[in-house]
Amino acid sequence: MALSGLFGRKGATVKPDVFPDPVLDSEAVAGEQTIILAGGCFWCVEAVYKELDGVLTVTSGYAGDTQETATYERVCSGATDHAEVVLIRFDPQRVSLGQLLKIFFSIAHDPTQVDRQGADVGRQYRSAIFYADEEQRRIAEAYIKQLDGAAVFDAPIATKLEPIEAFYEAEAYHQDYAARNPAQPYIAFNAKPKVEKLQANFGDRLKRG
Repeated sequence: MALSGLFGRKGATVKPDVFPDPVLDSEAVAGEQTIILAGGCFWCVEAVYKELDGVLTVTSGYAGDTQETATYERVCSGATDHAEVVLIRFDPQRVSLGQLLKIFFSIAHDPTQVDRQGADVGRQYRSAIFYADEEQRRIAEAYIKQLDGAAVFDAPIATKLEPIEAFYEAEAYHQDYAARNPAQPYIAFNAKPKVEKLQANFGDRLKRG
């Protein structure tokens, strides 16, 4: 992981307090659901989502290629089609898929960058939503069109929609990495500012206690 700012593109940052809610969203049905998101380094994306009420667990991993290539060394080499991802288990009665996507686009990463996040460059750092079913694809596609249509960012959203074929959990030392390594330079310069931005703008959606 290389050191980089909150967003690498000048002008791509958008104030979350004026960020639009999704017009199309999921229903508050009973039971757990999952969504898999790729937004650059999984340490940072995990750190953001672990703070949200309604999020049950966040697991860092890989998606987009085969089990044989799902190792940190292989993925970081850029020679696979895997992306660093997080698998989010959530309670749709407490937080909707659309609200999770709102955090994804406004806080967790810069969706206008192609195959990179700041100084982290490569296909493994691409912006992608790995959808599990047609409803997830439809909601994600509609929200991307909504944000692009409103010119929320100063560049088109580069996030790709990819059907999930398999999720491979990352090595144990990657799980809860930011929480366990708060003083690590990459975490201090990248994950911490995103969590602080989340806390400042979405305080009412954070876990209590």
